[in-house]
Amino acid sequence: MPEPALALLQRLEWTVLRRLDGLLQGDYRSFWRGAGIDLADLREYQHHDDVRHIDWNVTARLQQPYVRQFLEDRDLTAWFVLDLSGSVDFGSGATTKLELSRAFVGALARVITRRGNRVGAICFSRGVDAVLAPAATRLQVLRLIDRMKPPSREAGAETALAEMLAAAAGVIRRRSLVFVVSDFIGRPGWGDDLARLARRHEVVAVRLYDAAEMALPDVGLVTLEDAETGEQLFVDAADPGFRQRYAALAQAQEQALRAALAKAGVDTLELATGDDLLGALLRFAELRRRRARLRPSARLPAELCGVEAAAGSAPGRPQAFIPERAARRAVE
Repeated sequence: MPEPALALLQRLEWTVLRRLDGLLQGDYRSFWRGAGIDLADLREYQHHDDVRHIDWNVTARLQQPYVRQFLEDRDLTAWFVLDLSGSVDFGSGATTKLELSRAFVGALARVITRRGNRVGAICFSRGVDAVLAPAATRLQVLRLIDRMKPPSREAGAETALAEMLAAAAGVIRRRSLVFVVSDFIGRPGWGDDLARLARRHEVVAVRLYDAAEMALPDVGLVTLEDAETGEQLFVDAADPGFRQRYAALAQAQEQALRAALAKAGVDTLELATGDDLLGALLRFAELRRRRARLRPSARLPAELCGVEAAAGSAPGRPQAFIPERAARRAVE
């Protein structure tokens, strides 16, 4: 049974929020971009953008209109796009990816609402389960945590991540800070939808993963089950050749995921089920602070800088995927 929302939030307030709140105190605005006066970044012009924000010098060099983004100078709205599919309810240790997601979302949502800013959520499993309109209260955070429950165990299809991202684009109208919290296990082809969402909003991809999804342990004969489709596969995990093929497939999928996130132009925070939540949030806070402190000349588009528009992911961090699917391909 998942930890009750009130008990979880109280625990987070004592163990995580006090230290995290102290770190963010004083320069909180540097984490968000909006309608202020200090230049933070440049991005391609989109329909409905204010033409007064076009940077004509960059536009002339690239032959494509670019607009300026500014540090937030007003209340922000943050949205959590939550993947609650079957693959998220997995963990090889004491903590599942879903439990990690509940703790992360609860902690960050409370940090945001304590400063009078609003948070909303879109909960998705096999479809859109619920939409929580933005609000700025502690009760809203409790509602949000309470919505994040384990999915039903009925067999179905792979998660339609593209559908989840398209739904988010349709629901979130005003420019917002959007956290896409997912293990990114599902049908391929979601990269373009994430890129479209990132062109209109500031998007942070929060990757959830478990170590067993990257390297299959030597546990002998074992039956693996796909948490979403219900398909089962009987494998010999003691076979070194099988484990090598499994690891190679995992690495290939990791590279594909990184390429999709980088192409979409989003920041990335990676959370493992064995990680310390506070440590992960502090690393992310430091990343955001450093990016906000960069001079405008250092934050030009990749075409001007001559560098890849990477999304802040650390090298060597594994990508999550369903063991049964990788095992099936390793057998083949």
